[in-house]
Amino acid sequence: MIETNGLTKRYGALTALDDLTLSIGAGEVFGFIGPNGAGKTTTMKVLSCLLRADAGSASVCGLDVRTSGDEIRRLIGYMPDFLGLYDDLTVDEYLQFFASAYRIPRARRRGVIEQAMELTDLRDKRDAMVDSLSRGMTQRLGVARVLIHDPKVLLLDEPASGLDPRARIEMRSLLLELARMGKTLMVSSHILSELSEMCTMIGIIERGKLLYCGSIKDAYARTRSLAGAERVAVRLEAEGPGPAAVRTALETDARVVRVVADEETRTLVVEIAAGVHGHHFLIEGLIKSGARIASFQPEDVNLEDAFLKLTTGAIQ
Repeated sequence: MIETNGLTKRYGALTALDDLTLSIGAGEVFGFIGPNGAGKTTTMKVLSCLLRADAGSASVCGLDVRTSGDEIRRLIGYMPDFLGLYDDLTVDEYLQFFASAYRIPRARRRGVIEQAMELTDLRDKRDAMVDSLSRGMTQRLGVARVLIHDPKVLLLDEPASGLDPRARIEMRSLLLELARMGKTLMVSSHILSELSEMCTMIGIIERGKLLYCGSIKDAYARTRSLAGAERVAVRLEAEGPGPAAVRTALETDARVVRVVADEETRTLVVEIAAGVHGHHFLIEGLIKSGARIASFQPEDVNLEDAFLKLTTGAIQ
């Protein structure tokens, strides 16, 4: 659905996109990860035909962004980080305006708007003034607007930016529902924990260069490979002779580098020496000390780990 090949964009001496090549298939939820200024917004503006690249090519739904801008705009929904809202309109009037702009026939317009408001949970806000909405409701209105013409592809630039925890959870649920509807989503964010829960693919970009593009599963596998002989850790909770005795039982084993107490969760994080395979010796040691094991979980990599490993030293 989305293809770029050697995409390059410069602003004077600054190279915002540097030979960007990526591919996003139909129905994918693609998380675009990178720090501020990495090139995420520039990429989306090129794909939505708002910017022209200096070199390379890009296509959306098989259409070239350089020559098929009008057709592409009918097939995509682009939601920028900060929406340009008309504050003197109600939510219903705002959506009516964009339904008209998309040339949706008047006979269908009311039904389309009702569906968009139902999906984004805005029906109770239909008569509210746009400038009275919270940040979370404003973001929902932005999603409703880009859904009006039933696009195949959604380009969402930081949709959870500035939202409180509850609003972020609600936004994530909304995006997952859009994915279940068969939409292709490209979602940029620097809130990595949220992307890990909904994305099928990720792209990591820094200073305009794409450092990784693929599935989250493969990103985790590469992270483990890059870690190589580095230490691994196990998080456990033990009951029995007391925390001090449990720690002593673990620390006396030469294969244990250190034991750190997590006061918040009342668990112990055990770091195991490089090259040690398997964790069975920890369980055996705890049982010998008289401890009862309440929980035992090897620490796995997460998207934050993957991002740090895949970007460290990649850009000089």
